[in-house]
Amino acid sequence: MDLNKSNIKKSLVFNSIISILVLLGTIFMYIGYQFMTNTTLLDNAGVESFKFYTVDSNIIVGIASLIMVIYEVLLMTKKIEKIPKYVYVLKYIGTVGVSLTFLVTLLYLAPLLGKNFILLYVNTNLLFHLIVPVLSFISYVGYEKESLGFKYTFISLISMFIYAIYYIVNILTHLDNGKVVKEYDWYGFVVGDTYSIIFAFIVIFIITYLISLLIYKLNKKLK
Repeated sequence: MDLNKSNIKKSLVFNSIISILVLLGTIFMYIGYQFMTNTTLLDNAGVESFKFYTVDSNIIVGIASLIMVIYEVLLMTKKIEKIPKYVYVLKYIGTVGVSLTFLVTLLYLAPLLGKNFILLYVNTNLLFHLIVPVLSFISYVGYEKESLGFKYTFISLISMFIYAIYYIVNILTHLDNGKVVKEYDWYGFVVGDTYSIIFAFIVIFIITYLISLLIYKLNKKLK
């Protein structure tokens, strides 16, 4: 079903902000611009920055939000009668991705850094680890209502599936005497044996699916 007028307006505001923040964050990340404290933590410049799932998932939700804005404007101006389902699917995939980013940062990376966890929430990391994920979650769960089938809880895992293949292949093709070169395991997922990376991603997939299921249920439940 389509959004009601109140939801359209609220969703439009959220998606406009999200798309702008993702654009700015991507530019800042690419050129290495730091508008807060100076840090190199998960803050590589240039093409190197796109190796992070954080950046990739935010770009996906940013594109989805921009497409949603375009269709919402068309809907409000009565140029169209319905927002295509693929727009909601793309926003769902993006929201699951950045929600995973939010939780991995909060529950995995932050504890690893201890007192320095605040570095995960400065500069572009503030946008990509916190603000964009929270706004995306609120907008999708609260205001973007479309009757997606249960199968989409699995389809929403596609971005993590593609990234997992990339990350695993990248590690296994950059070994030094059978050992993982640390710079190619930038998230520190390999613990002990090299192939532990596979088990790490199995756990991540389970967590991602639980996130996907939660978002799906909340979107259906909240009116």
